[in-house]
Amino acid sequence: MIIKNASVFQEDGTFKTQDIYIEGDKIAENGSGDVLDADGLIAIPGLTDIHFHGCMRNDFCDGTTEAIQALADYELSVGVTTICPATMTFSEEILSGIMKAAASFENKTGAELVGINMEGPFISPAKKGAQNGIYIHNPDVGMFRRLQEISGGLIKLCDIAPEQEGSMEFIDELKDEVGISIAHTTADYDIAKEAYDRGARHATHLYNAMPPFSHRAPGVVGAACDSDHVRVELICDGVHLHPATVRTTFKMFGDDRICLISDSMMATGLSDGDYSLGGQPVKVVGNLATLADGTIAGSATNLMDCMRTAVKKMGIPLGSAVKCAAVNTAKAIGIYDTYGSITPGKKANIVLLDQDLNMKHLIFKGELQK
Repeated sequence: MIIKNASVFQEDGTFKTQDIYIEGDKIAENGSGDVLDADGLIAIPGLTDIHFHGCMRNDFCDGTTEAIQALADYELSVGVTTICPATMTFSEEILSGIMKAAASFENKTGAELVGINMEGPFISPAKKGAQNGIYIHNPDVGMFRRLQEISGGLIKLCDIAPEQEGSMEFIDELKDEVGISIAHTTADYDIAKEAYDRGARHATHLYNAMPPFSHRAPGVVGAACDSDHVRVELICDGVHLHPATVRTTFKMFGDDRICLISDSMMATGLSDGDYSLGGQPVKVVGNLATLADGTIAGSATNLMDCMRTAVKKMGIPLGSAVKCAAVNTAKAIGIYDTYGSITPGKKANIVLLDQDLNMKHLIFKGELQK
């Protein structure tokens, strides 16, 4: 296949009008075959969501291959071609069932399952957010390794609250085995900075479920900014973060260190109503999903729409937003050698957008999707 005349996203975040050649399921240096005229369209890599929970009334923590398939099918339909769904805070027994389902998943139609984000249970009770507090557990190397073995090595990110007992030892032991992310935490700057200095390298949904950034108490946000190896997640659904906060964060971190995520829950893709997250009831009205006490419970927005919101409503340049939703997310979970850019040798997962950022065509594993 040849895609002609598209404005093609480059790895540095710029765009260049050029042709794209596809051989089999890979992007090629040159080639022949059917021609798709993409004049006036923008070609971007398929997005990678490294932190979401569900959609279409299914949740990753349902622990079934049927639920994972529903997630994969929906995400592919909106241009998210690789997925790394997140667990919630549950017991080791429940988490084991979820990991087993993921390991046995044989995807035939949807977005590629490339990892798992283990969001709980190693978090702070004081900042649990929508996580179920009865299952919170201090960081436990043995428990993590048992779950990782059951998952077949799929866990790419593991969240911890670094102030909890055993956290620093957990980082020391596992920093070379999994990406460790600071999350759901009361940590101050000094504790967070120590965690990053010892090898943690990620921050989960920055600003949410952590102390605020302030002039004398910069907290996790300040520690992450001062640690050049750290990437941070932002939920740009228009609910979790004020547009000015998003713009300021891009100025602080630059577009090389930000990962756009959706943090979406099972209501995504559906209408307002009553749903659940981590076994707790959630009410969804528009983009807002809340527990009974008003706590925000994930989002009801997919990653492609979050990217559009960042561009159209928050003033983030398109090239920067694509970097943060495709390039940086792939790098964060160690799959950038295969995914995340329109580069010869990589998987041919490409989304063609019009000038208003509507999806016009989707190429997945080298094939034009109907």
